[in-house]
Amino acid sequence: MSTIRERNKELILRAASEEFADKGFAATKTSDIAAKAGLPKPNVYYYFKSKDNLYREVLESIIAPIMQASTPFNADGDPKEVLSAYIRSKIRISRDLPHASKVFASEIMHGAPHLSPSQVEQLNEQARHNIECIQRWIERKQIAPVDAHHLMFSIWAATQTYADFDWQIAAVTGKAKLADSDYEAAAQTIIRLVLKGCEPEAA
Repeated sequence: MSTIRERNKELILRAASEEFADKGFAATKTSDIAAKAGLPKPNVYYYFKSKDNLYREVLESIIAPIMQASTPFNADGDPKEVLSAYIRSKIRISRDLPHASKVFASEIMHGAPHLSPSQVEQLNEQARHNIECIQRWIERKQIAPVDAHHLMFSIWAATQTYADFDWQIAAVTGKAKLADSDYEAAAQTIIRLVLKGCEPEAA
């Protein structure tokens, strides 16, 4: 029974991610989510109680990977290794969870109305920690004296692009859908740009 329950919840969450990403919260109907999941509409309410709860579940499904992506960040770590691992994790999120990533980006752009204060603080604290690590590397002259905040913002923008604009990127590259090799090329390119831009200045 639990296997069926988990399978149905996963189907609904995946369908909800796609619908919310395509239409936004207000325009999305639970009947459309149920139809896309291939389940009766009452199942949506049985498992998630309301559209609001389902939307929050979609957000929570992406917050955990976002938090985990910052695991390598520590002031004593090697900047090249930490930044490379972080960029790869962020690209992997855009590849594996593109719809939930779009929902999260839209939520943030609208002022995070559905995130709890604790979730907002958790995300902000993570960002502050990462930026403090970058600042430590700058002070130790391990990387160039870039603006730590804007370096982080630039990495967010570069990696999030592969979720938000995946259709356009595929169209420009002449592909029906981006392949794993495309995401690998994206990761390598962003890593190269960031690391070259952060090379310590010659004494």
